[in-house]
Formats: sequence, C-alpha cells, structure tokens
Amino acid sequence: MPVKQRNSLDVGTVEARAESFMEEGSQRPIQVRHDKERKRWVLVAGINRLEALKALGEETIEAMVVDARQH
Repeated sequence: MPVKQRNSLDVGTVEARAESFMEEGSQRPIQVRHDKERKRWVLVAGINRLEALKALGEETIEAMVVDARQH
C-alpha cells in the first residue's frame, strides 16, 4: 500500500464504515492495480473500506481492477 494512502487512514472513518457495512453491506469495491514488476496487487482507492472489512473479519473483498499510473 502506498505511504500516502497509509497516512490517510482515519480510524473514525473505518469504524463508521464497519458499522455501515454491518447494516447495509459494502456498496463499492476497492480499486487495485497490478504491479507487474513486483507481481503483486497495489491498492489505488478504498483504504478505509478495506480496513473496515478487515476489522469485521472479512477474508475477501470485492475489488475493481483499474489501469492506474504508478506514482
């Protein structure tokens, strides 16, 4: 996960989203891109959604693969 996104993690937002997911379910998938050099997936958007679902014990999450430029 890029450092910039790690710094934007908001515990209050994560808790609020976790409560919302319990009531309504996840509304939008996270966005990821594939890093071909390192052979891994990189989070592009959705850090708070990802952390909220992890806090709820989810092992899988819906994701949208995007063609994003590497920073």
